[in-house]
Amino acid sequence: MSNLSETDFDLEKLFLPAWAQEAPSINKYSRFEGRDSDMRPDRGDRGGNRPGGPRGPRRDGPGGGRDQNRSPRGDNRGAGPRRDGPAGGNRGPRRDFRDQRDERREAPIPLPEIHVNLMPDEKGVDSISRQIKMTGRAYPLFEIAQMILQKPERQQVRFDVVKREGKVVQPMFLCVLDDTLWLSDAEAVAHILTKHFDTFYQAEKIPTEPPKGVYTFVAQCGISGVILGPPNYHDYQNQLRRLHAERFSRMPFEAFKARVKIVKDEEVVKKWREDQSFKTEYNCLNVPEPKKLASREEVEKHFREVHFGSIVKEVESYSLSGQASRQVTSGPLQRLLRHAWEEQKRFPIKVVTVLSQQFASRGLQFFKVNKTITHVSVARPHFLDVVATPVSDGAQRIVDFINATPKCTRRALFNALAPTPAAAPAPKAPTEGVTPESAPAQALAATPEQAAVISDLHWLIHQGHVIEFANGIMETAKRPAPKPIKPPPAKPAAGAPVGSATPAVVTEEIAEHTTSETVPGEPDAPAASTEVPADTAPASAETAPPVV
Repeated sequence: MSNLSETDFDLEKLFLPAWAQEAPSINKYSRFEGRDSDMRPDRGDRGGNRPGGPRGPRRDGPGGGRDQNRSPRGDNRGAGPRRDGPAGGNRGPRRDFRDQRDERREAPIPLPEIHVNLMPDEKGVDSISRQIKMTGRAYPLFEIAQMILQKPERQQVRFDVVKREGKVVQPMFLCVLDDTLWLSDAEAVAHILTKHFDTFYQAEKIPTEPPKGVYTFVAQCGISGVILGPPNYHDYQNQLRRLHAERFSRMPFEAFKARVKIVKDEEVVKKWREDQSFKTEYNCLNVPEPKKLASREEVEKHFREVHFGSIVKEVESYSLSGQASRQVTSGPLQRLLRHAWEEQKRFPIKVVTVLSQQFASRGLQFFKVNKTITHVSVARPHFLDVVATPVSDGAQRIVDFINATPKCTRRALFNALAPTPAAAPAPKAPTEGVTPESAPAQALAATPEQAAVISDLHWLIHQGHVIEFANGIMETAKRPAPKPIKPPPAKPAAGAPVGSATPAVVTEEIAEHTTSETVPGEPDAPAASTEVPADTAPASAETAPPVV
């Protein structure tokens, strides 16, 4: 599994601790050059050898010139009258600045009323399902959901509108040119005329008469640097409002206006006069008849009349990949998506709900460990009653060894039941039919005893008799607790109509597995992460189930 994409991530690697996931060639001290002993000054010499020359006399010493009028602490001689004394008058009530802070604190911007659903990518779920079926291990469902939320490549995002009384509360608009989503038609039109303007219109500069009069200063936008012209010019207000509407519509107009500065540079004034010596006209493209427009207002009006219906469409639901969702341009949708992602990172119940449905459709099973942590595996725990269901001697030995060995792992099982024989010395000359290249492969081949153990263990795991958790610990399925005997239903009273009794409710419950030790945690909540190598039992963990 070394050539896996981001969607086909490796469960075995992701459940390892952080130090085991790093490449062995990483050297954390590769850039460390040591410390030069001459760089550190001698802290023993604090006299006149300090940089900047010797220190002067202390101000409070004999020649320090300390203010003789300054009185010692506790003596009010030489000090002015206290403001709260008889000469200073009363200071008045104490001001409380908390109210001012509350007034300055802006209210949070409300999020748009749109449903955001984060779902696992189908390709990633297929990859996880294949690994679970191949390994037979049981993985915590919530931990898998957290892994999916770590990278956008493993996610799918769907936006849905909210309806009340059959009416859409907040509409959504889709630009078909680049599949961008917007919350208003004005935002969509502004985006198209900024990013795809050359597709529909062509700007053309035509010489015209320069402005008359003497101008010694001009107004310039302090944010974008656009020259707006003299404040007393007849078109100044139009230029100011047009720039605000096109590029800074999210900023209050008064705040934008306060950022405009007056520039008296001759070069800037000359550039403005040259720009005013031309006027811009817009030629319409992709239209049956040629047409020219004199201003941007006419361009926007023409776009709405001719192209808006085929380029911008109102949608009620839209899905996109996790990577594309991170490129959403609309500010409110960005904040909404970030809020939904942070909410699921705290407790991924929505992702788990969709993920469990996808796993169930692929034939995987679910069970809880100690009624707290939900796991997904190839089979539910099923107690093996050797009295009622006779099994082979190999399977019986495996079950007995796991029951007798606390925190049993696959390695410990094979070392006890089918140990690897000692490697034979390498032959001096290759025998007939055996090359030096094929000798290591033969040495790594499983012995008949190991093959029998592998086969019996595979059968036990896929039948649910043995559970191998994500941290490599194996346990046998426990005997289910006897169900309490339900009292017989009460007979209906005489004269009561038939069928008036309360119907029985049939519910489907998730199988449960109780380990030999207690696992802390709330029901269905992800427990604290304790990462353990796959084939090694934890040295310090006290819990047998895989709290990963």
